[in-house]
Amino acid sequence: MIAVRKYFYKFSFYVTLTLIFFRVFDVDCVTIGDPYHKELFDAIEQKERILFYENRLTPENERSTEFWLEEAQRYVKKRATGSFNSQKAKNIILFLGDGMSISTITAARILKGQRQGCTGEESILTFDKFPFTGLVKTYCTNGQTPDSACTATAYLCGIKTNVMMLGVNANVQNNNCSDSMNREHQIDSIVQWAQKAGKSTGLVTTTTITNASPSAGYAHVANRLWECDNDIINTKAIIGPGEECKDIAQQLITSEPGKNLNVILGGGMGKFLPKHKVDAFGAKGERRDGLDLIDHWHSNYPQGIFVTNLEELEQVDFNETKQLLGLFHSSHLEYYRKAKVERPKQPRLKDMTKAAIKMLEKNSEGYFLFVEGGRIDHGHHETRAAYALDETLELDEAIQTALDLTDDRETLMVVTSDHSHTMTISGYQSRGNPILGLNERDLDLDGTPYSVLNYAIGPQQYMDSNGKRLDLTNFISDNMIFPSYIKALMGTHAGEDVAIFARGPQADLFSGTLQQNVIPHLMAYAACIGNGLHLCKQEDA
Repeated sequence: MIAVRKYFYKFSFYVTLTLIFFRVFDVDCVTIGDPYHKELFDAIEQKERILFYENRLTPENERSTEFWLEEAQRYVKKRATGSFNSQKAKNIILFLGDGMSISTITAARILKGQRQGCTGEESILTFDKFPFTGLVKTYCTNGQTPDSACTATAYLCGIKTNVMMLGVNANVQNNNCSDSMNREHQIDSIVQWAQKAGKSTGLVTTTTITNASPSAGYAHVANRLWECDNDIINTKAIIGPGEECKDIAQQLITSEPGKNLNVILGGGMGKFLPKHKVDAFGAKGERRDGLDLIDHWHSNYPQGIFVTNLEELEQVDFNETKQLLGLFHSSHLEYYRKAKVERPKQPRLKDMTKAAIKMLEKNSEGYFLFVEGGRIDHGHHETRAAYALDETLELDEAIQTALDLTDDRETLMVVTSDHSHTMTISGYQSRGNPILGLNERDLDLDGTPYSVLNYAIGPQQYMDSNGKRLDLTNFISDNMIFPSYIKALMGTHAGEDVAIFARGPQADLFSGTLQQNVIPHLMAYAACIGNGLHLCKQEDA
């Protein structure tokens, strides 16, 4: 047993050391930005696999922007005729649990109850109480199992596209900047629809603000990895002679609709600063072009407030502040369970949500707010189930904060996920069995106890030299890398449907089984903005 424990600790040490190396040392900016999707990075360099990402796998009609928009509008019109709630939404808040599969929701619900001293299964998450629920189909135009870029383009821009793409249609080839800078291939998002309708807008995330999920709200790129200019260089982007290839951070600060956002809260300060500058957290910037995008933001909004910690965020005078930029980490925000000990000045997701609503609610025309619990996904990629579930409960608290600050007669609130993960709840354990523990009732055929939570794919199989599964009794902890069946560097996404929950004006539209790209069209119809404007005006007439 001592030898087994040494093996486990040694393995955990090397996995942790690898992640630290990627994030701390000045290696490839791509790896620093997102070490959680290496299987996608590899496809860019390996010629035998890159065919998967070419649009030849996309049906011809699905490459068209019009195909998805027309399909969505037909669906909205059909759903609207059967809706019994004609109240228009003044405000829209979209909560996104990145990687929040249905099994994640169930396990987090049980964990919440067990933390309260109950058996857990009877517990209720905040969004469990939303009156309308449905399922969402998450496939992308060239992927049965999606990534967070093509899915974000679906639920923020209203079309399905290829894996790795943000804010562009499926005519764009992976890594081809010339394609993505072509306005004919670019898609406007619900962020822009809201701004054109006179509403305030905000983005909140626990990842880098330039990560895939929030970026679809403002960026158009042929590779989700292009968070800063250094990433574009490292991925050997295809750029035509004399063409400019704007990275995601630059598009956020200098282009519409990003530069018009009233609230930007998240991580990733390194993406906005040049290499010769050190950020508020002691890390060097990542940009090679010498641009200081934070200074650029200040020059556009001299009265805007820039904050880097919870104390500064809480001191903001929301009544007097028109623009708020908060960057709370060099990279992704730290997991809450670690931050509360190691980074007590880092705001929680509920803190950022509260600040965003206080900033946006001043507009009499209303607002659109996107809030992402982004590190649920990262916990699953590391197959650290305790981290993923804890981040899910952080999202749940942020949703409760939003409920406390809003009126459901005028605010449409939608909670969903972009994609699933391979974590399962397995066995015939007793009621109240610790969800993060071992099955206390069943043993396998060899008489060995096994974990309640397991992953299909991940780094740790817990096998001895003879291929026999190890007894995990002495290894269970909150930092544990949970068992998986197929060996891989990290856990991967899964392809099944995810859940959607809604409350507020027109919430009944969000039920049944939905295509993911219909979500922003339903929200737009409920608020009478963007592509929903024509249909809701027709109805009024």
